[in-house]
Amino acid sequence: MTLPIDPGSRGGWYTPARMLKTLLEKSRYLVVIAVLACLAAALAAFGWGAFKTWHAVVFLFESGGKDPFGAIKLIELMDTFLMATAMLIFAIGLYELFVEDISMPGWLTVHSLHDLKAKLASVIVLVLAVSFLSHLAEWRDARETLEFGLAVTVVGAMLIAFGHFGEKD
Repeated sequence: MTLPIDPGSRGGWYTPARMLKTLLEKSRYLVVIAVLACLAAALAAFGWGAFKTWHAVVFLFESGGKDPFGAIKLIELMDTFLMATAMLIFAIGLYELFVEDISMPGWLTVHSLHDLKAKLASVIVLVLAVSFLSHLAEWRDARETLEFGLAVTVVGAMLIAFGHFGEKD
């Protein structure tokens, strides 16, 4: 079975195999949905971070910088902005992998799925470290803090090993 197309175009006729090939080639643009969703999430997270920054600054001025929870608020800010950055990196990486290359700094350029996963793994390690610092600042139980620190260390080490020793796609 063949279907006619515009006679002026190349080929003149589409076979089912050719139509499927075209459909699959164009399906890569479906990733734009994920890119837009990640950009929206990054924008929301950056906005949330800006809102939290304002409140942290007000809190620090009102407390004269003497309240220990001021440090926790600042650590939480880092966590919020790191998550926003991870969403942005993921959106950029997906776009570069599936749609087209864009002008970005060399450290942000993504050439393979492994590159994208390694970049995300490094951001996750930073988020884990910030999470541990936040937990440490609120320290209540030494054993719980030790267990949490060990869990963060194991997961962080695995992610670093993945980024360093992982196979290239």
